[in-house]
Amino acid sequence: MKKTVITAILLTFLLLTGCSALLERDYSSVTTHNAVPATEGDPSILRADSYQELVNALIYFVTGGMEEGTVRLYTDTENVESFLADACLEVVQEDPLGAYCVEFIKYTVDPVVTYSEAKVDITYRRTREQVSSIIQATGVTAIRSELESALASFAPERVLRISYFEEDEDFIRGLARQAYYNVPACALGMPNISVSIYPKSGRQRIVEVLLDYPLERPELEKRREELTRTLEELSWDLAARADLPIAAAHALLELGKYDPQGEDTVMSIFEEGAANSEGLSLAYAALCQQLELPCHVTQGTKHEQPYFWAVVQTEEGWRHIDLAALAEEMDEPPEEGLLCTDRTFHELGYLWDELSVPACLEK
Repeated sequence: MKKTVITAILLTFLLLTGCSALLERDYSSVTTHNAVPATEGDPSILRADSYQELVNALIYFVTGGMEEGTVRLYTDTENVESFLADACLEVVQEDPLGAYCVEFIKYTVDPVVTYSEAKVDITYRRTREQVSSIIQATGVTAIRSELESALASFAPERVLRISYFEEDEDFIRGLARQAYYNVPACALGMPNISVSIYPKSGRQRIVEVLLDYPLERPELEKRREELTRTLEELSWDLAARADLPIAAAHALLELGKYDPQGEDTVMSIFEEGAANSEGLSLAYAALCQQLELPCHVTQGTKHEQPYFWAVVQTEEGWRHIDLAALAEEMDEPPEEGLLCTDRTFHELGYLWDELSVPACLEK
């Protein structure tokens, strides 16, 4: 009987401990490893046990905008000076942020019992505000979107950090020009576009785009306000029209004419009473966007000459429309001025980059 009781007690104990074991679960806490550990809790004094950790320490100082810092080098290298010189040069020439914002790095080295202590002085050629305003952008669409945002606010610069970027300055200038035509209500004169890329090669690079506008920012903002009011007034009479794409074109052409030698901004037709193909196309695209009608300015050639027109969304799909051709013969609009498909426009002598323009296909 005693055996039975003892056995029962043991079984009960085992079951209870077994259940407790089943309920227990291991867990882990993951903490990001600090590649540049601070010494004694001071973020300006770092430890480096290798060349890469030394480079990481310098990048850490630059990222924090620090002008001074100390690195304690626990390395076996005999020539600490050469070690430091190579690391400083790499940060200034090969690291994207270093290449963009650092003028130069100076250092002094003092030997200690078990390590060498390097005191670092960093001189910058960018302000902290410029560094903090750097925007991460991945892919052509994101780059163009950031440039559109800059142009829409008449910002003087946009600095982007881009991964896996292998293009050159001309490519970025092309994207900036595309962005200008994508915000027609702010197209008050193509800015002078200056592009610098840091470094010249690498998996990650910083792209600096400087925008020098033909007018001062207050004047640009004033003109944009005037244009917005004008577009709003035009849209009130057009919103209910069924033939909106054509009606919008005629509403603009009642205000002025096509002049091959005319001005090329969105305001030209309103202020001068005339505009070239670029100015007409920008005004049309701006009005369509005010009417919430998708529309893009298209740059190409007509009879092998540089030329602009628009591509607009209609009930039949995307269609080309040439306001300059419409303006030349308002009484009898020529076939080439009406809403056309890609095939018709090609037959009429127009050429364009078909990858950058919505396809205008027959329904």
